Amino acid sequence: MTTTQAAVVESPGAAFTLRDVELDAPRQGEILVRMKAAGICHTDLTVAAGHIPFPLPGVLGHEGAGVVEETGPGVTKVKPGDHVVLTFTSCGSCASCRIGHPAYCTTWIPQNLIGGKRPDGSSPISRDGVALGGRFFGQSSFARHSIADERSVVKVDPDLPFELLAPLACSVQTGTGAVWNTLRPEPGTSIAVIGTGAVGLAAIMGAALTPVSQIIAVGRQAAQLELAAKIGATHTVDSTGLDLADELRKITGGAGVDYVVEAVGNPDVLRAGIEALAPRGAVAVVGAPPYGVEVSVDVHRLLPGRRILGVCEGDSDPDRLIPLLARLIRGGRLPVQPLIKEYDFADIQAAADDFRSGKNIKTILRFDA
Repeated sequence: MTTTQAAVVESPGAAFTLRDVELDAPRQGEILVRMKAAGICHTDLTVAAGHIPFPLPGVLGHEGAGVVEETGPGVTKVKPGDHVVLTFTSCGSCASCRIGHPAYCTTWIPQNLIGGKRPDGSSPISRDGVALGGRFFGQSSFARHSIADERSVVKVDPDLPFELLAPLACSVQTGTGAVWNTLRPEPGTSIAVIGTGAVGLAAIMGAALTPVSQIIAVGRQAAQLELAAKIGATHTVDSTGLDLADELRKITGGAGVDYVVEAVGNPDVLRAGIEALAPRGAVAVVGAPPYGVEVSVDVHRLLPGRRILGVCEGDSDPDRLIPLLARLIRGGRLPVQPLIKEYDFADIQAAADDFRSGKNIKTILRFDA
């Protein structure tokens, strides 16, 4: 076993508290990773608050980056010393996994979000002999070491800083993937990205690498809208007090927007995005409101070919997309650095509080060497 330090959430609504925990030796298909950086996402905070039924006490974290220390039996994907990004896991054998869509794995919710344990019912993390909720997104990376599933581990070249690699695990691949994999905009079309957090800004970066003619960033924070303009938005809209659908139609000369990425998780915003669509347009629903939230849509709005598409993790095949994103960062074509604010792992609660309050776009925890 490996003794390490993890940020444990003891109960719903409790703070992240650093505690010594024990990790199992890696089993079949598992990898021991020494963490170097990890991103904080809204999903981590939603689970910590008790709004998603993950077993607590437990260890969260699902945007990890680090170095492989040990591999379990049967692992061929990586070896000790490799630099890796830790992303979501999947079964590898269902219909979606077999055709390259592991984000829609039939076991996605229990394996990533709510299970907290291996398929056999055991947890790789314990404290004083008592199992903790672990294996969050196949990794539980809010710890100095992680036992990760081979399916959730992606090898990357060792020449990029870990703090730039960690966001690729979720927020960056979600935003870029929503544009590239789900919407697939044609040359000369328009796209509106509603929400200028990490996912929305990643979608803008992704759109800037396509031949669209208009990229409209919609948000409410001036600094984020200014950043959106710097990374590729051709128009910015402060939606405060506006009829958003009407404003988007005005920008597009009355035609409506061809594509929308909704990265807020607000039903009124989603409805406005649908209302703003041009015929045959599509909205990618990325933002996640609380369970049970509904949106009413006039069916006649859909009859001219308009589509509403749910998106999980950018419909990404991480083994293909994450190395590509890393190459784009290396080439200066994916400007992730301006989004990032770094904190020491020991300050995780302060980092979470700042992120929750909107002070930071992408919060990254750095681990000691």
